[in-house]
Amino acid sequence: MRLCFEQDRLLAVMAHPDDAELLCAGTLARAKRDGAAIGIVVMCRGDKGVGSSFTGADLARVRQEEASAAAEVLGAKLFSFNADDGELFDSYGVRKQLIELYRQFRPTLVIAHAAEDYHPDHRAASTIAEAATWFAASRGHVTESPALPSPPKLWLADTINATGGLEPDIYVDVSDQVELKKKMLSCHRSQLDRGGDADFSPLSELMLRQCQLRGAQTGVSAAEAFRWHHAFKRIGAF
Repeated sequence: MRLCFEQDRLLAVMAHPDDAELLCAGTLARAKRDGAAIGIVVMCRGDKGVGSSFTGADLARVRQEEASAAAEVLGAKLFSFNADDGELFDSYGVRKQLIELYRQFRPTLVIAHAAEDYHPDHRAASTIAEAATWFAASRGHVTESPALPSPPKLWLADTINATGGLEPDIYVDVSDQVELKKKMLSCHRSQLDRGGDADFSPLSELMLRQCQLRGAQTGVSAAEAFRWHHAFKRIGAF
């Protein structure tokens, strides 16, 4: 059985500019190939991900440019929330901003971080993304755009290096999308250059290990793993 995203609108809500490349870009690319509309939301500016070799004055601007270049490779629409790294918190104001974005983009499927992810910004982004999927369909939460007819389905992305205890419900074969994932990740030069720092990890190696591990579990060369949103009326039927 193979998923087809032909009639879908996929929106990845990620914390940092390179998170989509690591966790779900292959699935986004498969959906794009099927004819789906694709969007990526980056919640944080990436302003504090400074490597030992970085000499620029404005890392946030650099990372915005890198994210834009990567989204262009995929053919995705990029949205930026511009929270400073480490300063993304769940509040009604932030939820309402994302609710309005959902109502504008009208996703049928949202991909967000798992609540048990290792990074505090990832966990904050997960909480905000999940709440906004529900309230985007509530007429009582008023924004400029009308409420969605129903909440979008929600998939929770794998955790980095498959740690954190996420037990996937679905694996998406992205064997044909690995080269595109590499090309997108190559846009994030400021972070790739951090690979030799003791407080960081080589991103290209991390990305390949992640999708190869999930592929080995499912009999394909590369896969991305997700968990359904296990909540009343939220899982959906496919």
